[in-house]
Amino acid sequence: MSSLHRLPSPAPRADATSLLIALRDAVPGIAAEAATLDVDGAFPEAGLDALRNIGLLAAPLPPALGGAGFGTTPKNATSLATALRLVGRASLPLGRLFEGHVNALRLVLLHGSPAQAEAAARDARQGRFFGVWNTDGFGEPPLALAGGVLRGRKILCSGAGWVDRALVTARDDPEAPPQMLLVELAPGERADLSPWRAQGMRASATGAVDFTGLSADLIGQKGDYLRQPDFSGGAWRFAAVQCGGVEAVLGLLRAHLNHTGRGGDPHQAARLGQAAMAAETARLWVDSAAERAEAVSPPPDTVAYVNLARLAVERAALDVLELAQRSIGLQAFMRPNPIERVARDLATYLRQPAPDRALVGAAAHVLEAKAEPGDLWG
Repeated sequence: MSSLHRLPSPAPRADATSLLIALRDAVPGIAAEAATLDVDGAFPEAGLDALRNIGLLAAPLPPALGGAGFGTTPKNATSLATALRLVGRASLPLGRLFEGHVNALRLVLLHGSPAQAEAAARDARQGRFFGVWNTDGFGEPPLALAGGVLRGRKILCSGAGWVDRALVTARDDPEAPPQMLLVELAPGERADLSPWRAQGMRASATGAVDFTGLSADLIGQKGDYLRQPDFSGGAWRFAAVQCGGVEAVLGLLRAHLNHTGRGGDPHQAARLGQAAMAAETARLWVDSAAERAEAVSPPPDTVAYVNLARLAVERAALDVLELAQRSIGLQAFMRPNPIERVARDLATYLRQPAPDRALVGAAAHVLEAKAEPGDLWG
């Protein structure tokens, strides 16, 4: 499964600009692989290797731990947002996996002990792949921790069978808040990909993982996983990957119009212009949410702002999908047209938890705010 054993340890790049240049150079190859992996249970192995060799798996680490500090300051948050967009533009499944890796490292660095942070940083520098899995099986007891040993499984685990270090939540008491745990996994073991038969994101190796009998390191305290503003504020990262998918659809629409010579038609031009506006709106929301969420002291309105940002990106994505499909017509729904695959991946990835609750919560903040509408977010 994993090719880690046959790869040299990547040399982390401390310079964000160099990392992003290297990533832009790798995007065509990642996109080419993505076009071949639209099958159930697939995994973007070459794409992950590219991120590993560039140094992106270590990039979320602070410089003191050998990384580029992606996401650790407002300035570097924008660099991380760009990286997530670029990966998502090339491959939404790989973008989902990279976002999970970043999230897992962030949680260990934020809530783990110094020794745990050092160990996670060493693993990331060596190219090991992290993931975050929180969803318990429907109708099943939640993953339990008893006597230091796990019992049960998680579902909807992206990268199942490929993740080397899984950050999961478990309970030793059904009434207690969840406890974060870091589990070391062997590639190819304990994963069942058969339940994942989604319309899109087929190449994300999503499935169930059985943890029964494994031991784990406790990370932080009970309830830390749900601590705000990080829990909801971190949604900007998956929104950044989705924004990359929006840009991919826009690029495919533009290529279609150039190829067919129909870009001069006023109706087609209007749709392309509207799609470009929506994609740029999404990017601006993402960058602004990243800077706000990753501030040294995030403002009190962070959760409300990020909730609006994730929903603004979702709206932009739905609009661009409709515009592209209307412009291209039936070809947009026929394989092997690349927009057919990218549209399915994007539509599937847009289904994130509790969008209505996110919108209502943000609206409540706006309703109760004393500031004028143009000054709501400072």
